[in-house]
Amino acid sequence: MNEKMKSGAKDTGVEFRVLVIDDEQLFAQAVGREIERLGILCDLAYTAADALRLAGANTYQLFLLDHKLPDDDGIRIIPMLLSRQVGATLVMMTAFETIPNAVAAIRQGAEDYLVKQTSMKPILEKVKEVRDRCSVHGDDAGWDDHKNSGLIGRSAAVQRAVAAIEKVAKSAETTVLITGESGVGKEVAALHLHRSSAPDGTPFIPVDCVALPATLVESILFGHEKGAFTGADKATDGAFAKAGSGTVFLDEIGDMNLDLQGKLLRLLESRKYQRVGSVHEHVMKARIVAATHRDLGELVKEGKFRFDLYQRLSVFPIAIPPLRERREDILPLARHFIEFISHNLQRPPTPLAREVEEILQNYTYPGNVRELKNILERALVLAGNDPIGTQHLPERMMRVPAVPNVAGAEGAGVPVDFIPGVDTLETLEKKMIINALRQTKGVRSAAADILGISRFQLLRRIEKYALNEPSDEQ
Repeated sequence: MNEKMKSGAKDTGVEFRVLVIDDEQLFAQAVGREIERLGILCDLAYTAADALRLAGANTYQLFLLDHKLPDDDGIRIIPMLLSRQVGATLVMMTAFETIPNAVAAIRQGAEDYLVKQTSMKPILEKVKEVRDRCSVHGDDAGWDDHKNSGLIGRSAAVQRAVAAIEKVAKSAETTVLITGESGVGKEVAALHLHRSSAPDGTPFIPVDCVALPATLVESILFGHEKGAFTGADKATDGAFAKAGSGTVFLDEIGDMNLDLQGKLLRLLESRKYQRVGSVHEHVMKARIVAATHRDLGELVKEGKFRFDLYQRLSVFPIAIPPLRERREDILPLARHFIEFISHNLQRPPTPLAREVEEILQNYTYPGNVRELKNILERALVLAGNDPIGTQHLPERMMRVPAVPNVAGAEGAGVPVDFIPGVDTLETLEKKMIINALRQTKGVRSAAADILGISRFQLLRRIEKYALNEPSDEQ
């Protein structure tokens, strides 16, 4: 049985919609009611079959999916749901947190993995996070382009990036490669380019090349025919078709499968592609913007990235510098985020105490602009209507210096014993993760906050370094 909830959400011009999939009907209904109180459209499905049917008939930006369903395994249907909704976010929900299940869900395309609790706060926070993220991509989120743009700053580096974007905006078919450390705002730069060049109303479609299996990325990019794979019960357009004359943003292109790299190269050279399971060619009209925090030149040397694709993508490179190299932008960005977050919280902007400004100015931000935004969002919640003081900042900003973000690593604001010439970058990163997990007694969300990365990114690194089993290191 499926239950479609009547929503009291206001029409804002961009319909954000959530599908809650859980066989515990009372829990699903409670979650749905809380989501609707946020003014968000919400539908319910109690079985995998109903979820797939609704996903094929409606447009959803977020799936909240239970691990256990009466007619199928939740993890197994993740690719089926995401293949029906280009650019949608999926979050797994479960009664018990286990690393193997979390890793399996993320491998299939889930962005996050939440444990059901008495409090619904983590679920609702995730819903609001995805809604706010999607509102930036909408045509009318109540804020003008300046308010939504993260390309804020008076530094020469930012001004160079903005000038480069304005120049390449005049050439609609030129492929752009945006580089920079994690959290510097590569997607924001891509969105700025889209708004500066694409016809009004055309879509901006982001595709995360690292979060999804190669087979699913291919379907999301190119689309598929009915019967192309299990669960493909109808022909579906991919990102390039849905973008029209807009923009397809390929995030973390350095992690794309080699076979898929070849298909992308052919697309860039011919501007033609085929759906999965089809021999018929379609013409691509969209601009491709790619981004990576990795050194593609080094990946080419290691045989992990095609040289010809690297050459084709880097026709017009734009580098976004880390926040620690443009300190004059920190306070303008901080004031922008305070205004933006306060707007979402429906309250006046909160002032910063003088000592807080000094701490913000001197911190090294291993997580870059994203970390600054997360710090201020947390501070605003803690401060309420009071001015933001030092007591509202993370402890790491007061008691230890942040570890510099070396050679594009995503860094951590935790102390480590680093031995130059002995420790490799991977060893250093592993030590950071272990120390953060020790400090938080294994609480991964808190460890991710210390490290300045998302919980999803932390889970990926836990898997990478085989820290998913209980040990002295964990």
